[in-house]
Amino acid sequence: MSLLPAPSPERSDAPAAAVDGPRRQLALQFAAVLAVLSLAWPYYGIRGEALPWPQTAFAIGTAALLLATLSRQPWWWRVVHALFTPLAWGVSLLQIDPAWFLLGFMLLLLVYRGALSGQIPLYFSSRQTVDALAALTRDRHDLRFLDLGAGIGSIVQPLAVARPDARFTGIENAPATWLVGRVRTAATANCAWRWGDLWQADLAAYDVVYAFLSPAPMAALWEKVVREMRPGSLFISNSFAVPGVTVTHQVDVGDRRHSRLFCYRV
Repeated sequence: MSLLPAPSPERSDAPAAAVDGPRRQLALQFAAVLAVLSLAWPYYGIRGEALPWPQTAFAIGTAALLLATLSRQPWWWRVVHALFTPLAWGVSLLQIDPAWFLLGFMLLLLVYRGALSGQIPLYFSSRQTVDALAALTRDRHDLRFLDLGAGIGSIVQPLAVARPDARFTGIENAPATWLVGRVRTAATANCAWRWGDLWQADLAAYDVVYAFLSPAPMAALWEKVVREMRPGSLFISNSFAVPGVTVTHQVDVGDRRHSRLFCYRV
C-alpha cells in the first residue's frame, strides 16, 4: 500500500458518457429497431417475400452500434447494442420456455438490484482494501464508519472485528447480498447491518463514509456528501473519482484489481 500525491484538478478516468441512464440505452436500441423495420417491412412486403430475420437482426445490431457510436456511448454499451438483437434472435431459435428467463431475471435482481436501479454493479472489496481503510482510520477515535452499498459486508465486518472501539454500519438494498451480509455481521456487536437506499442515508452521523459504486452516481453522491457530512469528516471512494473535484490524497491499495482509494476531506 502506497500513498500517492493528489493531482490537481482531479479528473475521473471514466468518460462522461458513462452517466447515461438505462432508459437512454433502451431508446437507442428501440430507435435502431424502428429504423430498420420501417425500411425492411415495406421493401419485402412489396416484393411479397417474408422478412429475413437473420439479416434483419444483424442490420438492427449494426444500426444500434452506429447510433451508440454517434451518441458517444462508452465502448461496452456499443458492444451491447451491436450484439443484443442478433443474440436475442439466436436465443429465440432455441425455443426455451419463457419461465426460465423470468426465473433468471428474478435471481439476477436478487443480487444485482443496484445495477438495474442505479447503475451500481456488485463489487467485492479486497482484503488489501480493508487493510488500507484500517490504516486511514487508525487515528480516528470514536470512529463512526458507513459503507454505502455494502454488498456482503466484506468491508465493515473485518473492520468491526479489528476495531471494537468503533461503530460500523453497512447499507445494502439487493436482497441476496443483504441476507449474506446480515448473517455475516450478526455476531459482530459493533456492526450495524441495514436494508435501505444509500440515497436516503443520513451521512451527518458518520466520520468516514466509504463507497465502491461506479462512475455514474459519483457527481450526485458528492453533492450529498458536501451537503450532509460534517467539516473534517472523510469520504473515500474505491476506484471511481469524483469528477472535477480535487482529492485530498490517493491510496494505491496494491491488490490484483489495482484498486485506488480516492480520499476527500470535507
